[in-house]
Amino acid sequence: MTRALYDVLGIGNAIVDVIARAEDGFLQTHGMQKGAMALIDEERAQAIYAAMGPATEISGGSAANTIVGAASLGARAAFVGKVKDDELGRHFAHDIRAAGVAFDSKAALGGPSTARCYIMVTPDGERTMNTYLGAAQNLSPADISDELIGAAEVTYLEGYLWDPPQAKEAFRKAAGIAHAASRKVSLTLSDAFCVGRYRAEFLDLIRTGTIDILFANEKELLALYETADFAAAVAQLSQEARLAVVTRSEKGCVVVSKQGVDAVPAHPIDGLVDATGAGDLFAAGFLVGHSRGQDNKTAARLGALAAAEVIQHLGARPQTPLRALAKQHGLSSAG
Repeated sequence: MTRALYDVLGIGNAIVDVIARAEDGFLQTHGMQKGAMALIDEERAQAIYAAMGPATEISGGSAANTIVGAASLGARAAFVGKVKDDELGRHFAHDIRAAGVAFDSKAALGGPSTARCYIMVTPDGERTMNTYLGAAQNLSPADISDELIGAAEVTYLEGYLWDPPQAKEAFRKAAGIAHAASRKVSLTLSDAFCVGRYRAEFLDLIRTGTIDILFANEKELLALYETADFAAAVAQLSQEARLAVVTRSEKGCVVVSKQGVDAVPAHPIDGLVDATGAGDLFAAGFLVGHSRGQDNKTAARLGALAAAEVIQHLGARPQTPLRALAKQHGLSSAG
């Protein structure tokens, strides 16, 4: 097998995050379920934007955040996602390229506008997301390049891709190309409510070996196996997944493989500001470590470090170069 051109390639919804602080009462007034991601139409998107407080616009999207994190760690990174040729679409493309990520997806000339996600951050750091998918939902198999996917050590996919039918087919095409090229495929379950919508299909992806590396948080894992017993869910996961990592916020994470279950602590922080992107950046660190040949525990430590950086400020992308941060903490060989 030839050496990969990219360490990690992400495929996901290309979204511009619009982030604002909000009280719990704001969520209740506007019918938002705290901590969840809801899909909204353009009319509701405009209504939320009109009602929310001062906001920060940052290029985002779950998989895109992961890929930017990977690039910050020194990885060779690429992203595939659909934007429209509009102001937000150009903003997204500029930001992700400026972060050192290869992004060559063609912008749509017509159709719905570039996707955006309105993120309400409550005082406890929890984020509640309202997503207008817009152009992102038009990602299709035609946007998936055999050459590009075959050149990536790991192709990383977000569970949110399972919502738009065309994107689901793009997901399946990419997984097939990656495996045909003897590369690996990774999936993040994205959201417990996403798991609720597609539980049977996600389980099938795991059980058939379509997924080589699975990422989930504790809520998503419990939703996947429809249980409140974390230990039982991990035991079942260990029987079905090739490799999986389950994040548990301040409890750290567990790495589940055929060799057993390893617990890795969270990286200490001074204070939680915004949990947005914690899972995305954890995945970035783990995937970079894994693609560079690190053992699972070291890769998880790198993930914990990246997650710790992002939750100590507003927004889902690192503000400190992660490669330098990793070196500072004795993890330089992973980045």
